[in-house]
Amino acid sequence: MVLLAGEQKLMIMRPYQVYAVQHMVKCIDEDNGNGYIWHTTGSGKTLTSFKASTLLKENEHIHKCVFVVDRKDLDRQTREEFNKFQEGCVEENTNTAALVRRLRSEDYADKVIVTTIQKLGLALDENSKRNKQRSKNGQATYKEQLEALQDQRIVFIFDECHRSQFGENHKAIKDFFPKAQLFGFTGTPIFDANASQQKIEDTTASMRTTEDLFQKQLHAYTITHAIEDGNVLRFHIDYFKPEGKNPPKPGEAIAKKAVIEAVLAKHHAATGGRRFNAILATSSINDAIEYHTLFKTMQAEKQAADPEFKPLNIACVFSPPAELAENEAARKDIDQLSSDLPQEQADNQVEPEKKKQALESIVGDYNARYGTNHRLSEFDLYYQDVQKRIKDQQWPNADYPATQKIDITLVVDMLLTGFDSKFLNTLYVDKNLKHHGLIQAFSRTNRVLNGTKPYGNILDFRQQQDSVDAAIALFSGEKTGEQAREIWLVDKAPVVIQKLETAVQKLDDFMKSQGLDCTPSAVANLKGDEARAAFITHFKEVQRLKTQLDQYTDLTQENKASIEQVLPEENLRGFKGQYLETAKKLREQQGKGGDKSGTDDPVDQLDFEFVLFASAVIDYDYIMGLIAKFSAKGPGKSKMTREELIGLISADAKFMNERDDIAEYIGTLKAGEGLSETAIRDGYTHFKAAKNAKELAAIAARHGLEPAALQSFVDGILDRMIFDGDKLSDLYAPYDLGWKERTQKELCLMQDCAPYLVKRAGGRDISGLSAYE
Repeated sequence: MVLLAGEQKLMIMRPYQVYAVQHMVKCIDEDNGNGYIWHTTGSGKTLTSFKASTLLKENEHIHKCVFVVDRKDLDRQTREEFNKFQEGCVEENTNTAALVRRLRSEDYADKVIVTTIQKLGLALDENSKRNKQRSKNGQATYKEQLEALQDQRIVFIFDECHRSQFGENHKAIKDFFPKAQLFGFTGTPIFDANASQQKIEDTTASMRTTEDLFQKQLHAYTITHAIEDGNVLRFHIDYFKPEGKNPPKPGEAIAKKAVIEAVLAKHHAATGGRRFNAILATSSINDAIEYHTLFKTMQAEKQAADPEFKPLNIACVFSPPAELAENEAARKDIDQLSSDLPQEQADNQVEPEKKKQALESIVGDYNARYGTNHRLSEFDLYYQDVQKRIKDQQWPNADYPATQKIDITLVVDMLLTGFDSKFLNTLYVDKNLKHHGLIQAFSRTNRVLNGTKPYGNILDFRQQQDSVDAAIALFSGEKTGEQAREIWLVDKAPVVIQKLETAVQKLDDFMKSQGLDCTPSAVANLKGDEARAAFITHFKEVQRLKTQLDQYTDLTQENKASIEQVLPEENLRGFKGQYLETAKKLREQQGKGGDKSGTDDPVDQLDFEFVLFASAVIDYDYIMGLIAKFSAKGPGKSKMTREELIGLISADAKFMNERDDIAEYIGTLKAGEGLSETAIRDGYTHFKAAKNAKELAAIAARHGLEPAALQSFVDGILDRMIFDGDKLSDLYAPYDLGWKERTQKELCLMQDCAPYLVKRAGGRDISGLSAYE
């Protein structure tokens, strides 16, 4: 177990993490050489390495444990992760001097150190500028200062050991610390089949593999294991085939305009109605620049032709040319950032001034869109902001406005390794990928979130099925390539449509077993909680499969017709409304009646998964717009009837606590009344405020309280989203009651107030209120 100190949460390590730590600790205890851990991307390598480090901290035979990462962003990210587990356990090593000081320190707090391999390499390089300058000044070089550690037992743990640890820095560390033990973590090991570098021993050349560097594999938990365990998601791969007589060959690029047209057509489905975001991987900096320009012009043209068109928010990141950096510090930052970005490094050697100007323009567009003030001289801050927006794709839009989100980030090498976001679900591929590079890039999309994210979506514009199959075979672990494909990849659309048909048939059979037709209106006639719970279970499976199909980007017209035939959209919406109405009632009684541990009550065993029943498209702004259209004057202005509008709201989980209010408000409006959207919003705000005040006044009257005092009590809770028991006691302070009578009155009041507060909170959690629910 590991305590997340900052969040006061207890994290339980998974079995494979425990086994990996045990193997590492045993290897160290026995001083049995080096080793590597093959744990797939997304399996929690940071937690595993942290636990190993903390155990080593207590090992008196170990002088230091150094966790070595590659690139500045990973240094920061890993340090933040470590400090989540134990606040202040890892200090920032802002420069090489600070790293050397901590390595030499005897302080217990400095026993575990997180650093980049670049900083460590600089310390050990006698020819580095800093070491030369120190020698010239008559000072001991960093390498000379570290010589005292050569006889010490130091453990080095390398994160993602397939990256630049293959370079000279890795060799320097091994040569300088002869008693050190080296351990590598990787999600994608380098085997002979995917090695790209050679080592020369005498006259024999062989490929440089992970095993060459770390001697032996200590433990494996492959992506195949992780998918089977549900710790990462499977993949849906759409190999895009443009129309025409001469289809492109595998690996061949198609016109960028065709790619963008396909992206604009498929992005809504791929990302669940823009609930998630995407990366578009391009093959060069010039391609990324061209894509950024084309997205801008093509979307502007579409918006001019159709005012209803909503452009995607496009961001772009690639490393600036280091040679054009404003100062030495900025150049070093860029060099470190781009040290594992080979394509970008090569591209920046050609016409660097043009690359810089293009990136300045891209950052300028970003600043204009998001109201930021980033500069190329502080590129890392811009890069951090892009990453944060990708990670902060919180939903619904009421919590994080759509205007502040990124829909697609254009990249070359950046973000395709070492970057995690649960809200990134789609990768558009317009570059040739293979082996570990392909798996790393695909794995950006497969972090588990909830039922709304059933798989990682890949849309490949290069027809790379052979490369995908080869990569799956190489990294499948004990499974054969065919077995791994069945585990890694989701079923084809016709198979899932057949599963949907089976699920709908089971729902139909259940309803008929209750003597009812399988229609939304019949659900209200189900008798007993057991029958209602069974309906919840059956329809949730229907919706789960429909959610999966909704995000397929390769549905044919025939597929879509089959889905509509199996489950007409009108029926689906009706069943969603009945599901939410039924689930709301069952949830209110769930767990009531004291301790029910071990109960067979079907209601207490239900997991409602309301998130499956909330559309990313239909939010508060969308509903207000539809109501305004309903009210608009003129023939044909209203596209929806009052009943259809209310049905749409009733079928969305976001409005579960507010739909009665919205429906009642719609009932007060007249079609064709001609109210603006602003008037609609203001009218609803006043309507809701009046209704809330009336409801609260009724509660105050029932409990003999002053309405103003109760209003102040409620406003205080909703303002802070914290329930304060002392404020509840203050309500009854003027009444001079005994503690027993006061307690009874407080409990009685909260029976009425708790549901009211939950409704007013609009789905947000009020800390401390659960005790009264």
